[in-house]
Amino acid sequence: MHRVGSAGNTSNSSRPRKEKRLTYVLNDADDTKHCAGVNCLAVLKSLSPDGCDYLFTGSRDGTLKRWALTDNDATYSATFESHVDWVNDAVLAGNTLVSCSSDTTVKTWNCLSDGACTRTLRQHSDYVICLAAAEKNSNIVASGGLGGEVFIWDIEAALLPTAKSVDATEDEISYGNTGIPMTSLRCINTSNNISLHHNQSHGYSPIAAKGHKESVYALAMNDSGTLLVSGGTEKVVRVWDPRTGSKNMKLRGHTDNIRTLLLDSTGRFCLSGSSDSMIRLWDLGQQRCVHSYAVHTDSVWALASTSSFTHVYSGGRDLSLYLTDLSTRESILLCMKEHPILQMALEDDSIWVATTDSSVHKWPAEGHNPQKVFQRGGSFLAGNLSFTRARASLEGSAPVPVYQEPSFTIPGIPGIVQHEILNNRRHVLTKDTAGLVKLWDITRGDVIENYGKVSFEQKKEELFEMVSIPAWFTMDTRLGSLSIHLDTPQCFYVEMYAVDLNVSGAPEDLKINLAQETLRGLLAHWLAKRRQRSGFQVSSNGDIALGKDVSVRNLSHSRVEVDDGTENQTSMVLPSFEFATSSPPSIITEGSHGGPWRKKITDLDGMEDEKALPMWCMDCVLNGCLPSRENTKYKCKMHWTS
Repeated sequence: MHRVGSAGNTSNSSRPRKEKRLTYVLNDADDTKHCAGVNCLAVLKSLSPDGCDYLFTGSRDGTLKRWALTDNDATYSATFESHVDWVNDAVLAGNTLVSCSSDTTVKTWNCLSDGACTRTLRQHSDYVICLAAAEKNSNIVASGGLGGEVFIWDIEAALLPTAKSVDATEDEISYGNTGIPMTSLRCINTSNNISLHHNQSHGYSPIAAKGHKESVYALAMNDSGTLLVSGGTEKVVRVWDPRTGSKNMKLRGHTDNIRTLLLDSTGRFCLSGSSDSMIRLWDLGQQRCVHSYAVHTDSVWALASTSSFTHVYSGGRDLSLYLTDLSTRESILLCMKEHPILQMALEDDSIWVATTDSSVHKWPAEGHNPQKVFQRGGSFLAGNLSFTRARASLEGSAPVPVYQEPSFTIPGIPGIVQHEILNNRRHVLTKDTAGLVKLWDITRGDVIENYGKVSFEQKKEELFEMVSIPAWFTMDTRLGSLSIHLDTPQCFYVEMYAVDLNVSGAPEDLKINLAQETLRGLLAHWLAKRRQRSGFQVSSNGDIALGKDVSVRNLSHSRVEVDDGTENQTSMVLPSFEFATSSPPSIITEGSHGGPWRKKITDLDGMEDEKALPMWCMDCVLNGCLPSRENTKYKCKMHWTS
């Protein structure tokens, strides 16, 4: 048996330390599709007549996707993966895609790239909910969130390399290791003064627009970037000068949370949608509401206007998409959805609609000549008060939708909404939004059985086993898929015999640590890439140096032998712990620098080290060192090698 040095706490100190968690997210058969609600949309118009338009979608599954658009088709083009929680909004600033997330970050991407994150901006203290961009000033983007903070970013300046990150790789930047820490969080007070937060003299910090005491749900900016409006749980519309962060005015009228905002190109008129079900048109020059539109019967969550700002498309919690003439107050129901509408994006004479479902639909909209829709008949006059619309609906005078079916659909896959960890602590029973019940093996990341639309509770009873195995992982389905969380040392508490795992060619009495082999399966690609880069290094006494790769198990042999450090050995992952590369899982973790990051296991290039990966994971995979139950010190397990 060959024993290896440890990178753990080798002193006699019992001082506890907070270890980073490793999470892996299991993808279903087709990871080119979203598996959770789509929160945001952005359309990139081609500058050349024969060029291709692109649609960007951001989802609650934590990813953004790019779709190449043609007349009657939308083809998957790329996945942008780095956020570790819901993607809440996305905007385009020139060729830069900017996204924000419940992971408290704002991220930038080259929108025409293969999906690599170019910068992670960490200024918010809570979920980042909304973004706004200036169409004619691609440098200016604003972000707002639940912490009551509103920041105005100069994207060009934010993307400039800092002193510490000049030599950083793109991967390091995508992990958030951007040289200058941008994680210092500030409490926002009610002062109107501009505040430039310099974490370090050579680092970039945004302008803070101070004034919100509560959560911010909506932002909008005019084309030139000289005016910014914000709204949230305070029920007022605040107007700012984004160049200085100073507050210009505050507009009152809504009786509930403001959920969506629009500005016309000049910045004179503002539209707001609220949880009070009302749409309001504000004249910012007169500092007052000039029209109210009682169109919806529930919260208004999304607005999109024609380029001339004469008509508005609105959607929300009542599943309805309306078109309203802002001057005549004439309104018409375009379509009814099966899910609440979260965001919309106009593309010529069509409108893309995102909902709490994983699919995205395109509907006819007549964006260039919206009066064509009203010629079909069935319109009504929007009232001034919310109860007028609700009363009309109760009296049975609900309008009939103009369109019954979308003109095109980008299908998603059903998200997981229910799960049960079985007693063997390897299999998980799930149920998705389509009612399909499936059995997963979380140590391989694949579906063992698809039972179809059966009773979840009945199937759970059928699969019950009289075994008692300690819990070595936790999990959730917040992203619409299975997220398995591994925490040290408890994840290493479970060992099973090879015979119980049906490992061919292994001694029946060989004990296998489930977490160790799962980690080795997840990081097999990373380990292979790392070996290609570094190779083996053996010290004078025959020990493998810390942080260098050691041979692990070769399944063609069934005996324990000493690792002699030669480079011609081959290493294999136990077959019951091999993860598919056709639809590989993603890992989410946090290294010693920067914040959490997410990447597919097949995209790891071997350059990731203790700055990106938790040290306990590397120590387990590289050196076979596992923490003992008694204290925080690590002990080494024997390797089964050739």
